[in-house]
Amino acid sequence: MKDFLTFDYFITPLILLIVYYIGAIVIPILLWKSRHYLLEKYALLRSLNDFIKSFFTSLSNKNQWYVRITYIVLFLMMELMWRMMFEAMIGYFNMHNYLQHISSQLTA
Repeated sequence: MKDFLTFDYFITPLILLIVYYIGAIVIPILLWKSRHYLLEKYALLRSLNDFIKSFFTSLSNKNQWYVRITYIVLFLMMELMWRMMFEAMIGYFNMHNYLQHISSQLTA
């Protein structure tokens, strides 16, 4: 408890891990699920969705597959960037812990 109160122990890595999983899993699912509600509530989004659907159906099958694959690749790249951002932050806190450990061994 003393380490927590004197900021020798960081709670941030645990919080970062929780926020990472919320952002990587929960938010995309909630956005996908809330899509229907947003389309019903906002006419501008509904008309934009209708335009995108008509544009997509006007494409050839080959181009429709290109659009789908591009969407999947972009989604995976965003997930990868989200992961890398959190790895850098968690790595910083791990580095702090290792430096404290090395420092304590040098003084002992």
